[in-house]
Amino acid sequence: MSLRPLAAAALALAGTAGFTALSTPSSAADPAESTFAVIGDVPYGASQIAAFPSWIQQINADPDVTSVIHLGDIKNGSSLCSDDYFALIRQDFDTFADPFVYTPGDNEWTDCHRTNNGAYNPLERLTKVRQVFFDHPGTTMGQQPFAVQSQARQGYPENVLYHRADLTFVAANVPGSDNGLQPWTGLGYTSPTPAQRQAVKERTELDIAELHQAFKQAEASGDRGVVVLQQADMFDPTYTPTANDIAAFAPWIQALIDETNHFDGPVYLFNGDSHAYNTDHPLAAGSSWLQTYAPYGVHGSADDLTRITVDGSSNNKDWLKVTVAPPGVTPLLSWTRVPYTS
Repeated sequence: MSLRPLAAAALALAGTAGFTALSTPSSAADPAESTFAVIGDVPYGASQIAAFPSWIQQINADPDVTSVIHLGDIKNGSSLCSDDYFALIRQDFDTFADPFVYTPGDNEWTDCHRTNNGAYNPLERLTKVRQVFFDHPGTTMGQQPFAVQSQARQGYPENVLYHRADLTFVAANVPGSDNGLQPWTGLGYTSPTPAQRQAVKERTELDIAELHQAFKQAEASGDRGVVVLQQADMFDPTYTPTANDIAAFAPWIQALIDETNHFDGPVYLFNGDSHAYNTDHPLAAGSSWLQTYAPYGVHGSADDLTRITVDGSSNNKDWLKVTVAPPGVTPLLSWTRVPYTS
């Protein structure tokens, strides 16, 4: 049964805190053991656009999967950010048989200022992304949507929070390109505009507020772990970053450190952006990333945060199958890369 009417009612009755009310999940929607799929940076280019429907059907055919997550970048960085393309991808998304959660990436809004992307105003494209992909605030996409909490009242329907399988999931709009602060050079700017700076500041504040809320609810619910979903790879091992690449992530990273240390359980950060599968502990004591971010105000460490990057772009030959262990079994999450068959 569709939960959209329930979610709409929750949105109408919600308080002023910015989140919709969260429905009480049924046992069928919140099993003790669960499996979810994670993809990102897909489809990239004509061949992947053509193959994407069959890849969706492959995920649909896996009887273990109970929900699907897309970590952003629904196009490559050198193609048009057009309304028609967004509509095409939304049609694909609607064919996911399971509940489908999507968090935006930089290629579909932040980087749309580029001439070969159409020289759009990125904030206008983000508005369009919200209209196309978040037209039913308070629910996921997919053919069996479930209710989520969202920041729709504050204009951020893409920021969602939900509980499944004794886990708290939080999806936040944290894109690449220095969290959206890199200059809109395609529009003739060599530094961030005042409107751009204000938008990044507001979004980051709301992202952090959502993160705090997620951990607060996880603790109150007795959840076993927290799963953070975002597009940006803030710890990209493929290049040496400069301030123009990473400085704007610092407040979000500090919030991740603080909340991970206060939470009695593991924290998992799933991201895309850098296109190559990786798993590490970038905020653990002794990590070089702590030294990299120290000049931007990041302090402390978080040993219990595990980061997972999914394959994407030309490496997008598989999807990530993530299994939640039954109570009392460790590790809490395990995963495997499942090759696409077509």
